[in-house]
Amino acid sequence: MATTAMPSAAAYEATVTAPVNIAVIKYWGKRDESLILPTNSSLSATLSQDILHSKTTARADPNFTGADTLWLNGTPEPMSASKRLANVVNALRAKRAALEASDSLLPKMSKWIVHVTMNTFAGSSRIAAAHSSAESKSTSMWDGPPATGCTRVAPPSSDSAPDDQSSCGSHSRNHGRPKITSHATLSSTRHRAHWTDLEALVLVVHDGRKGVSSTSGMQTTVQTSALAQERFKSVVPQRMFDMKQAILRKDFDQFAETTMMDSNQFHAICLDTFPPIFYLNDVSRAIIQLVTDFNATPVAGYTGKYKVAYTYDAGPNAVLYLPRQFVRPVLALIQHYFPAPTDVPAADYFADPYKVGVNYPAPSSTNVAELAKTKLTPHAPGAIKRILHAKIGDGPRVVYAGPATGAGETGLMGKDGTPAKK
Repeated sequence: MATTAMPSAAAYEATVTAPVNIAVIKYWGKRDESLILPTNSSLSATLSQDILHSKTTARADPNFTGADTLWLNGTPEPMSASKRLANVVNALRAKRAALEASDSLLPKMSKWIVHVTMNTFAGSSRIAAAHSSAESKSTSMWDGPPATGCTRVAPPSSDSAPDDQSSCGSHSRNHGRPKITSHATLSSTRHRAHWTDLEALVLVVHDGRKGVSSTSGMQTTVQTSALAQERFKSVVPQRMFDMKQAILRKDFDQFAETTMMDSNQFHAICLDTFPPIFYLNDVSRAIIQLVTDFNATPVAGYTGKYKVAYTYDAGPNAVLYLPRQFVRPVLALIQHYFPAPTDVPAADYFADPYKVGVNYPAPSSTNVAELAKTKLTPHAPGAIKRILHAKIGDGPRVVYAGPATGAGETGLMGKDGTPAKK
């Protein structure tokens, strides 16, 4: 890898932010490693980038030498170390080369070395969102000058993020057909404006690396779990139908029940894997109990069966989906039973971006014992490290795409083609 003191006049750069996608119907495992086809369809919701996003900048410069390089949170690694990202860059290079072959005036960007720097956030699906951002950003950059619209390349699926980088709100991933290319197919289910009452709380229990990675864990499950095979064949197709209907009708009871049952079964097949995989911990299970008890506690005037739904990906962090009217009572319960860490500012535990105490309906009672009839006792401070509140959001956003010399402070890359020092 060789850098430059300044970007060349021809250098092209793009910066994109990408959201977190949280699956409510989960896929786990690949039925074809070479084509990266998942074992089953899945459906996710995209959370608002106003609260959660990763940011990525890429630059192609004729003066770069060596190999394509990625910096993840400031740490350099060869692009080839990320098979998924390398595949996307190679596919986009090929598309760019085809454009250059048909127009001799286009800069030969397909032959230039690429530098990518991405910053992620702690918590749920951070690497998946980062790769989503990197792939979308790479797409914007390879369009290059002159801009001719967005080149669409559906990237191979990750362990937890949907493939389509233009979808928003809720979206589904079909488990794919080899004849369509090596990528899964997607269809947008609903735009984010469809269900504006639905919001999410992300409870960060652990923000470090997990003991068993998703990549290795899911393949062990496919190889050893009989329960997983039944899930792939019989359970998920019906749940996909149920979930789509729930979203179309904005039926929170159906949405909540399907979400929680699917999360439970996902972790059941992890337990059925041999050797077993444990992603939930005692705090995760206590959150499930609190949600269960809150749902079972009547609220005057509310006729629904459920008031909040939990879901867990491959880790202990909880995502709670809930109608807007229950955000304040659920926050009150969480903050009572899982007090803030004593060694961090209150704003780091819960930033309160939407000013819940002012803008959201008040709980039915100020006494948490009346909000949920539960036998739980408060945990030690810091059992939940951070609470994030997000609305349903949109897909990746292009912050800048144009000559590197005109990028200014919009991106993450310095003039020399390495992460900017800020």
